[in-house]
Amino acid sequence: MAWDVVVVGAGVAGLVAARDLVHAGRRVVLVDARDAPGGAVRGHDVAGLRLDAGAESFATRGGAVAALLAELGLAADVVAPEPHGAWVHLTSGDGPLPRTGLLGVPAHPLAADVRATLGTRGALRAALDLVLPARVGADATTLGALVRARMGDAVADRLVHPVVGGVHAADPDDLATDTVAPGLAAARAAAGGSLARGVRALRASAPAGTAVQGLTGGIHRLVDALVDDVTRHGGVVLTRTRATSLVRRADGGFVVRTEHVGAAAPGAAPDDGGCGASPAGGSGDLATARVLLATPQAPALLTGLGADLASVATDDGVPVTLVTLVVDSPALDAAPRGTGVLVGTDVTDVAAKALTHATAKWGWLRRAAPPGRHVVRLSYGRATAAHAADGTPPADALLDVALADASTLLGVPLTADALVGHAVVRWTQSLPRPSAAHREAVAAARAAVADVPGLAVCGAWAAGTGLASVVPDARAAAALLADLPPRAGARDAGAAHN
Repeated sequence: MAWDVVVVGAGVAGLVAARDLVHAGRRVVLVDARDAPGGAVRGHDVAGLRLDAGAESFATRGGAVAALLAELGLAADVVAPEPHGAWVHLTSGDGPLPRTGLLGVPAHPLAADVRATLGTRGALRAALDLVLPARVGADATTLGALVRARMGDAVADRLVHPVVGGVHAADPDDLATDTVAPGLAAARAAAGGSLARGVRALRASAPAGTAVQGLTGGIHRLVDALVDDVTRHGGVVLTRTRATSLVRRADGGFVVRTEHVGAAAPGAAPDDGGCGASPAGGSGDLATARVLLATPQAPALLTGLGADLASVATDDGVPVTLVTLVVDSPALDAAPRGTGVLVGTDVTDVAAKALTHATAKWGWLRRAAPPGRHVVRLSYGRATAAHAADGTPPADALLDVALADASTLLGVPLTADALVGHAVVRWTQSLPRPSAAHREAVAAARAAVADVPGLAVCGAWAAGTGLASVVPDARAAAALLADLPPRAGARDAGAAHN
């Protein structure tokens, strides 16, 4: 059997690239070790509600995700979160996050919500950013260092650290500014050095509306639509099929060697993800003209082609455990902490790093749930020395801890009697921390691929976390491979497979 393209990894990146390739007339097969496609954008059923098991929204920057959703016929289902705002839980007390900001960096340091969380002294220190010379912070190499130089420790510790920890499971003092906030350094320079004015400029240049959006019914519907489109156009998705090695053939093509995975691979949600159209795979060799590596295992597979990547190690990220609670609690109707709560790193009264009040955040979900019923999701997994291992409580205590944490963060007692249903999903390799070492590893992998015609890479491990980064990178990789002609006879040979 011969294929035009084998895509290794059926997360969103692999599916997006495969869709573009099949629409370009290429014969495509995707292989993935997990039990269903979609990667960290999966769905599951909890207490009669279909919910997101991983990602629940996308950043609107760049417009790439919105364009893809429109192509898939989902534009009318794009929705914004409810305008309740979010909170942060600190040792000094709870307070709102800036409604106009970026990763916790306030666009207006003296706004009422900023003063409520930082206090007058902290807000005044942050406002000094507006008058400090441009040279202050010019030599900062990380987002944390830049914020501390321009706005002070209070903004860094009480606002930016919780947000970046929740979004990237990383410390802003370890992350380059443009890695986690693309364009911020340039916007700040254009604004005379002010960080707040740079944030304002970025927000003003963004598409109208909220910085994040979702889909009615859940963002996991994107995966369903992609799988359906790929398979309707002749593509094949093989799950529980792990790529074990990659070999270059004498004719310039490749062989992808695979093995069957008997049980769900780590990082998969505990259900079929709603994508039952994808068959379980097997083992064997896949002959192909082109290969797209949409998997964090790309550097290891590239060593089979002789690439000198033995010392290259991309960041696996911190394993993230999501605990979804469905509770009957009319007291939550008032959304006492808005759409959710992020947690400061020095907090000791909860183990969670973040909480999403999903029925307060998404109007479609509130309408789907019975009156007084709420969906709350807690996230566990930290990358700090203050938390043992990854900070996740033991499995036998996790539900009790989650109920206690939710009660503390929401300010509403939630007991086991209120619990209607729950789910626990553990994700691995879904949140690589964009550290300097990780960026260097990705650069090395991309350089190795550039020397091999017919080979490309994509995925969150290479492009960065979030659909706004993953989608355009995947489409660029697909365009590179689609520009290369298919091998003679590959389409005829592939047709016999169906």
